[in-house]
Amino acid sequence: MTEIDFYIHVKDKWSTTCRLVAKAYSRGLKVALLCPNASTCKELDDLLWSFSPTAFIPHCHANHPEAADSPVTLLDENSAPLHDDVLVNLHPQWPPQFSRFKRLVEIVSEDEEDKKLARARFKFYRDRGYEIRTHDLSK
Repeated sequence: MTEIDFYIHVKDKWSTTCRLVAKAYSRGLKVALLCPNASTCKELDDLLWSFSPTAFIPHCHANHPEAADSPVTLLDENSAPLHDDVLVNLHPQWPPQFSRFKRLVEIVSEDEEDKKLARARFKFYRDRGYEIRTHDLSK
């Protein structure tokens, strides 16, 4: 069954996303980042290249010809995941294919709308019997 982790009270959602991706990559895991749209994919693409001067995270869009060899792929509404290690959901809804992954990561900012949507996703997973771990980043 998919392991689900919610990271809550996140001050900077994109920076936290990059840090979690770097951590997973350093452990040899493949990561898919599910973005709500192409512009978010582009924003994360730029951030992954520049968020740390000492870290290098090879990544590309899932539709890129070399995506199958990339440890990190960016997904939008027009692309499909290429592996089943870790899915980072940045979309406001639960991903329909989340149960194929070993691990699902949800990152929840302090924005009220983001929290509201995250509560709905949390309830959706919980109502289907998934055990959910919560990591409070305000501490």
